[in-house]
Amino acid sequence: MPSIEPEKNERSYVTVITLAVLLLVVLLTCVPYLVSIALAEGPAQNTADASPIFGVTIPPGYKQWELIAPAEEAAPLDELRTVVGNQTAIDAYQAGKLPFPDGTILVKRAWKRKQSPEFASATIPGAATTVQVMVKDSKKYAATGGWGFGRFINGKPVDEAQHRTCWGCHEARAKSRDYVFTRLAP
Repeated sequence: MPSIEPEKNERSYVTVITLAVLLLVVLLTCVPYLVSIALAEGPAQNTADASPIFGVTIPPGYKQWELIAPAEEAAPLDELRTVVGNQTAIDAYQAGKLPFPDGTILVKRAWKRKQSPEFASATIPGAATTVQVMVKDSKKYAATGGWGFGRFINGKPVDEAQHRTCWGCHEARAKSRDYVFTRLAP
């Protein structure tokens, strides 16, 4: 009677090789995905650089984002301002989509208004005053219309008392526009 042992060993090798190949395929498929997620999240932000209450930080690379609109603030602030947005914000503005989708980030940059030394009727940016950030996350910021807020001077967040005023102002004056004042410049 022939022995069944060699046939069992052969099947065991085939099973081991099949499982090894399957494991390799799973790893090669999942690892790049997991790496891309880790890179997309970026480096951990220092909590000292995050706004009180909301935990919002200044987004890296925001100075290269697309312009949404310029603005001028009268006295007593007397500022020139620009609002820029990430691609999610730009896409929503261009599509006329309200409410803004989660992931929308708006950044307002402000400078003291200054008369141009070369052209008397021209106004130019003077000293930087603030960077203000709005981040849309409808779950995380459900109590504030889905928006988290950050106001920064010289790269550092202002105190908690100033951050407590953000939501009240946006809620009172811009509710019909998903709590955003800025409209896309034509």
